[in-house]
Amino acid sequence: MAEACQVARKQDLPPPGGYKPIPYKRIPAKQYFSGYAMFAGYIGMTIGGLYLYNINYKQIKRDEIEMRSAKMAIYPMLLAERDREYLKQLRRNRDAEAELMRDVPGWEVGTYYGERVYKLVPPDALVEPIFHEYYAHSDPVQWYKRAYLKFFC
Repeated sequence: MAEACQVARKQDLPPPGGYKPIPYKRIPAKQYFSGYAMFAGYIGMTIGGLYLYNINYKQIKRDEIEMRSAKMAIYPMLLAERDREYLKQLRRNRDAEAELMRDVPGWEVGTYYGERVYKLVPPDALVEPIFHEYYAHSDPVQWYKRAYLKFFC
């Protein structure tokens, strides 16, 4: 048994002539530009960026002025179209009331059994209906979208 323990093992030794020296000195990075060149490049890029920014700023301002002018030009037409559609819807509501109540004797459209609802208002004055009256004959889905428009934008 002792013979098994005494097997000669080869020891790990350095190579002949020794190991190479360990490089521990600082190796500076290769310089592509000097400090002055980098400073000049920074200034050049900053000036170029400011120039491009100025050009873009002027173009944006021109576009804003054009859009503002277009909105101011089209605004009266949009108001007129809105008012036109409003009056058309009031006419549709009156026609729907006349159609719905045609079989009721003594019913006049815009009154309550012939009696004016608004007594202090001149007969030819426009009485604007409340929201629910205005959309009384519309689709419930459309009414809901109009009532809660802020949730659909």
